[in-house]
Amino acid sequence: MALKLCIAQLNFIVADTAGNAQKIIDAARTAYAQGARLVLTPELSICGYAAEDLFLRPAFIAACDDAVKTVARELAGLKGLHVVVGHPMGGDIRSKSVAVQRRFNAASVLCEGRVLETYAKRELPNYQVFDERRYFTPGQGTCVLRVEGVNVGLLICEDAWFDEPGQLAKEAGAEVLAVINASPFHVGKGGERVARMAERAQALGVPVIYAHLVGGQDEVVFDGASFAVNAAGELCGRAPGFQEDLFYIEANRVNGGVKLSANMTHERTPEADLWDALVLGVRDYIGKNGFPGVLLGLSGGIDSALVLAVAVDALGRDKVRAVMMPSPYTADISWIDARDMAHRLGVRYDEISISPEFEAFKASLANEFKGLPEDTTEENIQARIRGVFLMALSNKFGSIVLTTGNKSEMATGYCTLYGDMAGGFAVIKDLLKTTVFRLARWRNIHDPYGAGISPIPERIITRPPSAELRPDQTDQDSLPPYEVLDAILGRYMENDQGVEEIIAAGFDRAVVERVARLIRINEYKRRQAPVGIRVTHRSFGKDWRYPITGKFRA
Repeated sequence: MALKLCIAQLNFIVADTAGNAQKIIDAARTAYAQGARLVLTPELSICGYAAEDLFLRPAFIAACDDAVKTVARELAGLKGLHVVVGHPMGGDIRSKSVAVQRRFNAASVLCEGRVLETYAKRELPNYQVFDERRYFTPGQGTCVLRVEGVNVGLLICEDAWFDEPGQLAKEAGAEVLAVINASPFHVGKGGERVARMAERAQALGVPVIYAHLVGGQDEVVFDGASFAVNAAGELCGRAPGFQEDLFYIEANRVNGGVKLSANMTHERTPEADLWDALVLGVRDYIGKNGFPGVLLGLSGGIDSALVLAVAVDALGRDKVRAVMMPSPYTADISWIDARDMAHRLGVRYDEISISPEFEAFKASLANEFKGLPEDTTEENIQARIRGVFLMALSNKFGSIVLTTGNKSEMATGYCTLYGDMAGGFAVIKDLLKTTVFRLARWRNIHDPYGAGISPIPERIITRPPSAELRPDQTDQDSLPPYEVLDAILGRYMENDQGVEEIIAAGFDRAVVERVARLIRINEYKRRQAPVGIRVTHRSFGKDWRYPITGKFRA
């Protein structure tokens, strides 16, 4: 007899326990009607991942408990249906006569109105964006449930990356491992997951089912792409990435073991994953937080062009507004290219000159600056005027400002506090400049959302980047060539290589030391930057926790 199971690859909202519960109920009813008798939902599906310090509030844990009971009650009439829901579970214990709150990252098996079993996650990650040891206590037990004659061992995310939890589940009789997950996306992570689960399946000699979350949550994106591997480690089914899906898997007994079969989506390129991660991150941040739309400063340069293209793919043209704010140093081709791109995408486009305000600022400060040459001070004034204009439009109309700074700029401080850093969501803050160019070229060739055009004018991609804050300015006046800079950033910031190691790899000592210094002295700026989408294994944000004040020198 075959077991049909369903991975409910769903997009939840953190702390919307009632809404999340209803989404699980609806998915379970649909899956049951399709013949599924086991439904797997992602890690912490009841509350969304991750609820952070909400986990420390007893009232929040109680709300999650109520939602679990609601799911069990509403599905009680579906005979034989087993639904696995992820949720936080808490309780007081006594320690030396003092009440101590203990919480677990748990998964409960619901069937016919009852909680049959509850499993607590054993391995708690505490690296990169993960901080689970702050909130949870490691579990100790195992959970093996029997559904339609198949013994299914339950694990939660990190458990499957270690030997012991899976081995204990097999010793308890598991013939299949079902792993529920909330694993944030970064480029290359999907292939790494499949490889590790294939290793786990081969080591234990049992198939592995990987049920994954999808959706954006603040700075992280979950990419879905749930999958299954057979006992020999071969991939035998994969759900679509970056979208909700009810993904069905058949488990059949073959030669004394269990063999899985399911549909297989095509393999994706890194650029396709990267684009969809940015689009989903923008769509969910705007939608889940209730903003009516977005606006951004469109300069005629590559960064704002890429952000505009992402925003339109994510939200549609009607929810996106672009504002060109020329200064005395804005080149004619910047006007032309900005107008061209706005026309191609069909967004509202306005031009507001900052020249009168710039002259007024200089006049007001003339006595203070008397006898001093113009420098970055005047450049920053221009950027800050633009920031004021954008925030005024945001306040008046309710749309959130998308900032357009990239990772190379954020690393080196090539950005202006309260200027181009002013805004609410940083779309490309984790993209190196070379990646910005690569992704722009990819989007001009590919049309994943049916826009029917190449959105970015070719000259925006090919012309030398410039902030246009002084005559004949280019980025390379102040920074190393981006190919060199980004290679150093990849080694130093993303992969923790030391200065001497990078120099030994062939990079100029003066350039490496300068980049390391720029990263160090601009930490205070990054602390004031808006939240943005994480797409690499190490971003400026929760992955990067360095002191602003300190004397260490690399």
